[in-house]
Parts: sequence; C-alpha cells; structure tokens
Amino acid sequence: MSQDFLTQLEKHLPQPIRKLITDAGKKACEMGMELYLVGGTVRDLFLGSTNFDLDLVVEGDAIELANELAKDSQAKLTIHPRFGTAKLSFTDFSLDLATARSETYSKPGALPTVRPGTLKDDLFRRDFTINAMAVCLVPQRFGELIDLYRGKDDLEHRLIRILHPNSFTDDATRILRALRYEQRLGFKLEPETESSLRQNIAMLDTISGDRIRHELELISKEKEPERVLRRADELGVLNRLHPSLRGNGWLGEMFSKARQFAQRVSLSVLYLCLFVYRLTKQENDEFISRLNFPKASAQAMCHTLKLKAQLPVLTTPGLKPSDIHQLLRGYAPPAIQTNALATESPVASQRLHFYLSRLRYMRPALNGEDLQRMGIPAGPQIREVLQILHRARLNGEAQTRQDEERLVRIWRQTTSGTKVDTE
Repeated sequence: MSQDFLTQLEKHLPQPIRKLITDAGKKACEMGMELYLVGGTVRDLFLGSTNFDLDLVVEGDAIELANELAKDSQAKLTIHPRFGTAKLSFTDFSLDLATARSETYSKPGALPTVRPGTLKDDLFRRDFTINAMAVCLVPQRFGELIDLYRGKDDLEHRLIRILHPNSFTDDATRILRALRYEQRLGFKLEPETESSLRQNIAMLDTISGDRIRHELELISKEKEPERVLRRADELGVLNRLHPSLRGNGWLGEMFSKARQFAQRVSLSVLYLCLFVYRLTKQENDEFISRLNFPKASAQAMCHTLKLKAQLPVLTTPGLKPSDIHQLLRGYAPPAIQTNALATESPVASQRLHFYLSRLRYMRPALNGEDLQRMGIPAGPQIREVLQILHRARLNGEAQTRQDEERLVRIWRQTTSGTKVDTE
C-alpha cells in the first residue's frame, strides 16, 4: 500500500468520491475483477493537484461493472459496447471505466487496433511514463501503486518521457501532447525523448487534420497556451503544421491581452484567430484545409484577415456609429475582437471595441407590429422605417420610444406630403 498516495487521496479528493472508488473496488472484487485508478488522476494526485475526472481500468468487463455501480447511485450511465467502455456522470465529477486493452499500429499514424488485454498491456499503450501509473482499488491491495515505467521517479525529476522508442512514430499526436504536458507542469522533455521528438516531427504528416486540430483545441484550453506554441515553434513543430505559423513573443502578448479583454466570445476561437492573424489569405486557407476546421471556426479565421484588410476604412475621420455598424455587422465577433486586440491603430481599436461593447446590441424600441399600428402598411416600408429607427438609435438621435414614434410621424409626413403633428 502506498501511504503517499493515500495521503494525497485524503487531501485532494472529497469524501463522496473516495467512498465511490472504494465501493467500486469492493464491487469489482465481489465480481471477480481487478480495478485500478489510472492515468492523469494518479499523476495529479502525486503532484498535489485536484482532478475529478477519474479513469478506471478493469481487468474484466467494464460495462458489467458500470451497470452494477449505476444501480446504487444517481449517476447517468453511458455505455459504448464497441469499445468496452462506460461513463458514470455525477453532478460535479465523472467516472470513466474501460476494459483493459492492448493496442497495435498497422502503420505510422494509423488509429490503433484494439484488443482486450491486461493492465500491463493497458499501461504500455499510454503516451508518457507519468501517465502510465495505476493504483489498485480492490480491498486487499487498496492503494498499491503499479509503476512499471518509473513514472513516479520522472514526476519527482520533472521529466516527460516516452515509454518506448517508437512512441512518436506510432502516434505523432504525442508530439503535441508532450509539449502541452511539459509547459502545463513546468517539466522538461527527457533528453532521449526530446531527441526522438525532433527526429519524428515529419511523422505529423501521417496524422489526419482532424486529430491535429483536436490537439490544438486541447492546447487552447491550457492556462497559457502561448507557452506551448512558443516551444512548438522552437522545436520546429509549428513549421510542420504550416511554414508561416509562429509562436513568438507577439503571439504571447496577444494571448495575454485576449484573456484580459475578451468580450463575450469564445477564448479558444479568439486564440485561433490571433494565431493566424499574420498569415496571408492563401496561407490561412491552406491551414484551414490541412486541419479541416469546422465552419464556424473557419469563418472566424477568414473574417479576421478580411477585416484586417478593411481597417483603414474604419479609421476614416467623422464616421458615425451607424457607419461603424454598417462596416462591421457582417463579421464574426471573434474576428472583430481579434482585430481590436491586434491592430496598431488606436482609432480602429477604439471603434472595434465600441461596436463589440455597445453598437451590436442596440435595437429600435419599436417593432413591425408597432409600426403597423401607427399606420405603416406591411411590406418594404416597414423594413425601411426600422432601418431609419436603427440608425437613429445608433447615432443617439433617438434615445426613447417616444423619440422613435416622433421619427415615424415625421417619416409619414415626408412620404405622404401631409402635415403631421410631431410634438
């Protein structure tokens, strides 16, 4: 039994979670199975961090065990029979159970062929030694650490180490994961691991765009993703994704500003738009195609560069708020926010922020039904008057409902030639 682990368990996992995994171990034992806590949770507990997304490996039938555990809890049970996995979702945490399995790769970059296996097989398929530790949960061995690859020693020496020489060849997404863990944890790549990484950067070409994009999405969720991108730039990894990508000091400054000043836009999409801000349209199109970005993200990235090219117009002296709105209303908000952060023009930045914080939310108080009650017939005239009212709102010429009603009466007078009381 690892007293070190039990101490961390007591310190960093709430009592309901500790009880759940203890009960799960007992249930597994009753069913003739072995149950282990594995992966990131074990790593984080030894590091003194909290991780409520628990991964369990079952030497036995994970789905059968999950069904039994679900009977005695209020958790939502999701099962995936094809993969031999199940998930118990609670209010504040989740429990993933997987049948122990082995993996083989038919060729570099291919998705692995999965077969049932032992705990040893399951640990061997993992990416780094610090993620290849397990702790037994059955009562007789509760808290026993299984550390076949000296992951705890690497934790203590703050090293990221692959399990075998073909690791990056089999799955080059591990290159990006290595850099993400290195920067998140403040670790260093173990020398042979770094050497292997450098030698296998070209293997990223064997990975589909969807899988690389997924790794970039995970990087964007880090506390300071620019650190990962800077390291990837230093090692030549970004160059393999596209020769024009950079993870330099400018990007770090922009990401830091994004965290401070983001206005109601997805931070991960904002990061992405800043990432491509200095690319040409052609380079951006190539990057989008290579990584197969979904429509919303691709649109925001394209809008970013399109708006960047239009910024000189936004600095024209004397622009009214309605002019600013007309210029910007068709652009995705992350593209506008990106340009507000990245432009070197104070005037453009101020007007972009003004649009994001105020102009895009301004609407007339009157609607189409109100206008019909005031005698305006349904059809194109309704649209015309609403546009007039919207411009008046934007420019501060109509600040109340009464102001808008007055403008409608003036419009009717002008179009009909009949004098209408506008007081």
